[in-house]
Amino acid sequence: MRLRKRLTNLPRRQKQLVVLLTDMGMALAATWLAFSLRLELRHFPKDYEWVAYGLATVLFVPFFIRLGLYRAIFRYTGVSSLSSSATAVFLYGVVYFGVLVIAEFPGVPRSVGILQPILFFSLVFGSRISAAQMLKRSDGSASVVKNVLIYGAGEAGAQASQGLATAREYNICGFVDDDPAKHGRQLNGVEISAPSRVPALVARYDVTDILIAVPSASVERRRQIIDSLVDLKVRVRTLPGILDIARGEAHSAELRELQIIDLLERAPITDTIDPAQLKGKRVLVTGAGGSIGSELCRQIHACEPRSLVLFDHSEFGLYTIDAELHAQADKQSLSTVTHACLGSVRDKDRLNAVFSKHRPQIVFHAAAYKHVPLIESNEIEAATNNVIGTLNAARAAQSVEAERFTLISTDKAVRPTNIMGASKRLAEQVVQALAAESKGATVFSMVRFGNVLGSSGSVVPLFRRQIATGGPLTITDPEVTRYFMTIPEAVGLVLHATAMAEGGEVFVLDMGEPVKIIDLARKMIRLAGKLEKSEERPDGDIEIVSIGLRPGEKLYEELLIGENPSPTSNPHIMMARESFLPWPQLEKELAELKAAVETEDKKRLLAVLKRTVSGFRRTRNGGMGGDESAPPQAAIQTYASTSLSGPSST
Repeated sequence: MRLRKRLTNLPRRQKQLVVLLTDMGMALAATWLAFSLRLELRHFPKDYEWVAYGLATVLFVPFFIRLGLYRAIFRYTGVSSLSSSATAVFLYGVVYFGVLVIAEFPGVPRSVGILQPILFFSLVFGSRISAAQMLKRSDGSASVVKNVLIYGAGEAGAQASQGLATAREYNICGFVDDDPAKHGRQLNGVEISAPSRVPALVARYDVTDILIAVPSASVERRRQIIDSLVDLKVRVRTLPGILDIARGEAHSAELRELQIIDLLERAPITDTIDPAQLKGKRVLVTGAGGSIGSELCRQIHACEPRSLVLFDHSEFGLYTIDAELHAQADKQSLSTVTHACLGSVRDKDRLNAVFSKHRPQIVFHAAAYKHVPLIESNEIEAATNNVIGTLNAARAAQSVEAERFTLISTDKAVRPTNIMGASKRLAEQVVQALAAESKGATVFSMVRFGNVLGSSGSVVPLFRRQIATGGPLTITDPEVTRYFMTIPEAVGLVLHATAMAEGGEVFVLDMGEPVKIIDLARKMIRLAGKLEKSEERPDGDIEIVSIGLRPGEKLYEELLIGENPSPTSNPHIMMARESFLPWPQLEKELAELKAAVETEDKKRLLAVLKRTVSGFRRTRNGGMGGDESAPPQAAIQTYASTSLSGPSST
């Protein structure tokens, strides 16, 4: 143990010298064995036989140095080092055999030139593997070993197994593959089994982790595999997608937590926008540093607009997305020019200055305050940012005669029970009213959707953190349901909706069936290899705790105020026909709202929201929603009846 510690603590050059001297000793030993086997007796060198020993000791050194055998880190030696070792010994063997044949040293059989390199290779490679195992055993972190099954016996599975074989904490117990032709065969010395045998293999080998190594499989197939493993009390992880590997964004043996799309109970939405719709355009995104805004920027940037203006009040968020887009442009040789502009949509002068300078043709307004409980106690800021900020951005777009303006809205704007939802519904009405007044100069539209998975405030990252710390998982109420969509899915549909807008539409995204939050929590617990702790199972690992609805929250969310939404050319996008205040009346209400903001009069502000937002009923302890029986205001008109020709308009 002391010798091993002293060796591992030596400087690099001294370690290389020790290895070189060890290789020379093994070259001498291989030569002695070659003579002994050839002559069939215990050999004692004499005369010219010493020349064969001397050549064997020095001839291999240049080849080993050239092929990097003394630069390798022995701790991670594995099957991958077999090739370089074999090549070095083969080249050395050719030269060694050639010298013995040409020189014809007396008493030195030519067959020694064949036997010695073979024996030498066996000793060299065996010593490297032994050293690697010794170093791993000396590392205290190797004490915990995880038994792993790899689902997928293709190239990705083979590479993953080789990568894991060099790690100290993994033991590959078997492969699983859908292809019956592979069943019973071996890959890297490990048997390949049918998927039906997974439960038996888990029990037999006490498997703790299953790695899904099918990066080329469709998302639907990956979800089927995950669903088949969900009740096995093993941790399920996956390899990156094939596109991530091809783009150089991930390594084929990299282990990842399950992707968010794998957790949803519906097929993914894979629509992509035609890049020609944005190519060569001047585009501006407000809230560019947020979760939705940054993904908008990524997808827009990939379409190669002429310029992309990133507008945000968060210095860090703006810096992050700007740096990412510059890196993407360098990697893919994109010609888009990006401009990072700090500022708030509440600052009308700053907003107008940015619009005047860059004159965007297409504007995506994603800047908003969205955190329901936080907004409940910051009503003035919500109104300023969400309502007045939207008005400022829309007016700025009109001032430069932008072609299109799209507001990113939320399902919480439907019969809102909180300030955030009410402020977003009033922001929608601002855009609807301006659309009716714009006479087509700027095409205004809105896209409304529910929760997005993967943002910093969404439940999936929260649940992951809580699982990692041993729980409990906190939910607001066992009956809470939410619509869910991934950020890339939602943004892709926003771009589609913007392209099909003709003015004043409220587009609603088809988000599938609502998901019970408690079901999502239970699924994540099981896929982490844990058991839910409950009254029925007190020995479980992680408990789910209900903490009650937060102020302003609903048990469920809605996407429509009215009924019978119109279909569009995209099956995932519907068009709602919803009422709004005409601009002359809305303008008066906005003036009243501004006055309430300036005097920080919350009661006055609340009165404006109640007058302008149909169905708004503020709740402090959560609830089922607004007053669905509330009659519409007399002054409200339906925009569809005055400006749209019906479903064919989309």
